[in-house]
Amino acid sequence: MTQEKQTRFSEIAQRHGDPWIWGIYFTLLIVSIVFNYSASSREVAAHGVYAPIIKQVFFLAAGGVCVFSLAHIDYNKSGFLYAMIPFLAIFTVFSLVYTMFFGDIINGARRSYQLLGISIQPSELAKLSIVTLLSYILAKSQKKRDISNGGLFASVLVVAFYGGMLYSSGLTNMLLLVSISASMLLIGGVNFKKFIMIVVTFAVIGGGFYALKHRNEAKQNNISENRTEQVDDPQKKALGGKQTIDRSETRDNRIKNWLERDKLIYKPLTDRNQQEMFSCMAQAHGGLLGVGVGHSRECARLPLAFSDYIYSIIIEETGLVGGLLLMLLYLWLLARAAMIVRRSTRVLPSLLIIGMASFITYQALFHMGINVGTLPVSGQPLPLISSGGSSIIVVSVAFGVMLSVSRTIANYNNKNNKVDKAVLPEGLDAVNPTQIPPKNVWK
Repeated sequence: MTQEKQTRFSEIAQRHGDPWIWGIYFTLLIVSIVFNYSASSREVAAHGVYAPIIKQVFFLAAGGVCVFSLAHIDYNKSGFLYAMIPFLAIFTVFSLVYTMFFGDIINGARRSYQLLGISIQPSELAKLSIVTLLSYILAKSQKKRDISNGGLFASVLVVAFYGGMLYSSGLTNMLLLVSISASMLLIGGVNFKKFIMIVVTFAVIGGGFYALKHRNEAKQNNISENRTEQVDDPQKKALGGKQTIDRSETRDNRIKNWLERDKLIYKPLTDRNQQEMFSCMAQAHGGLLGVGVGHSRECARLPLAFSDYIYSIIIEETGLVGGLLLMLLYLWLLARAAMIVRRSTRVLPSLLIIGMASFITYQALFHMGINVGTLPVSGQPLPLISSGGSSIIVVSVAFGVMLSVSRTIANYNNKNNKVDKAVLPEGLDAVNPTQIPPKNVWK
């Protein structure tokens, strides 16, 4: 019976991709529909009973088309790789630059722009693009069980560029991108000594840049207070007739509130801390087993309960048990990707699948950390569950790539890996470093 199950599992993997990843994907879809509707009481009051669920199902369906389409394309086809790597990178850079100057201002920052009536968030595209770019660079740069200096420099340059572009849209977006990149560098075979040097260098440069920027912003704020008048929109200031965007005060307040979170229960409720306060109330109200699906009390008061704080509503309705099970679901996705990496003989598919899984899992953990107070307040959607358009599409593409890689690897293993070298583009057929015997990582 066990042999029959293994055979059936293998057949499904060869036809459609890893069954476990499919199971996680469909489970998240169900959770998304149920809890997004449950947490959308504010949208229901503003737009009608069915508007939130129709919107969410529409984007999930569009994402489902991406998943099913990508899952049945071999990841190593040249057309697929060209679309996923250079085209995605060009579109992402264009979106980041365009948003920086002409993007829509939301909560005092330029975060998105409109394309064909859909709000595009370049920060989501950047997370997907960094995975594909680093996969390509590290696969091309394998050299004697290490990464060549040129490849390492290119990787650092890409991470620094994307991180710098994402800083203005949110500190957590930048930290998330750096976390994904660090995981890929380690999996890609970067010498551990070099990796530590890179981390220290980034920390020193980033800390110096932040201190300098914070100092300049403080000076600019003092000048602005003396020379500008208040406009109708309290989130915008005018300097010489020109609109300026300043997030330094908001960022500092959020970090301060996070550091003093233990004192939150003694503070009066204000516009600045209402997210943290209502989030804590929701989780406390949920207790161990929750109040039941659809019986949330705080969803009507908690700002952005359907997006940035949906995990708090999930805990309120399903309790600590439900929150932990959801977290384990994301962690199992990362673990499953690691298992597939161990079966892959090539570095490119290994980096693609572990990078996509890291992107989804780390973003989920960042969202959960913000909700429960282990990280400062910042907008970070819960993958596939939070309400949103571009976030759902990007995460769906990541699932599609993982399924494509797992399906192709399953077929390779079925053919004793005879096709590996023949189908991979030239220069991208380097051996998976995780299958190389361990060595002294400090040399």
